[in-house]
Amino acid sequence: MTGKLPTSASVLAPGEGAKLHAPAAERNGEVLCDLLCRHAPRRGQALEIASGTGQHVVQFARALPGLTWQPTEIDAERRASIDAYGAEAALPNLLPAVPLDASQAGWHKRHGAQSLIVLVNLLHLISTPQARVLIEEAVHALAPEGRFVLYGPFMRAGQLTSAGDLRFHAQLAEADPAIGYKNDADIREWLLGAGVREVVGIEMPANNLAFVASR
Repeated sequence: MTGKLPTSASVLAPGEGAKLHAPAAERNGEVLCDLLCRHAPRRGQALEIASGTGQHVVQFARALPGLTWQPTEIDAERRASIDAYGAEAALPNLLPAVPLDASQAGWHKRHGAQSLIVLVNLLHLISTPQARVLIEEAVHALAPEGRFVLYGPFMRAGQLTSAGDLRFHAQLAEADPAIGYKNDADIREWLLGAGVREVVGIEMPANNLAFVASR
């Protein structure tokens, strides 16, 4: 899904057994759980795109026990990490990780009728065409009244609004000119064009944004 990335884009450390540890996932887990507890449906099927190490999805499954959570990840080592965290948590509403490249067309046919889809910190790591495919597929994978929650760093009105964002976007562009921060207005346009009826933007800590799209 992703192309060449700078080392700053994904900081991972080995943990116990197959577990990987991402400091960023540890930092924003509580914030994301609060976001989902305020905006996610209480029951149904939930899919996380690009679950990474698995730290987040365990927290999500614990915070929202009425949802059955399906983690996904393109990388086999990270799927092993997700399953290791899942085995330790032993939550009845958390399924084993499955492979998914969400930037490829057609995956909504295999993962349809989702009450909730969650995407954290990915869109800036893929190209605009890949991001548009991902968004369209995710919207098509939603059940009626389903919600798609996106979180991460974005431009505001085409502008980077902090020194950290300027630096990180430049690092991304140097590694791969096709990737980098997406504009908030474009995200709204792509979501609405894919078929959602409403998009709510929410300012988040550390200059991040969340979008809650309702079908």
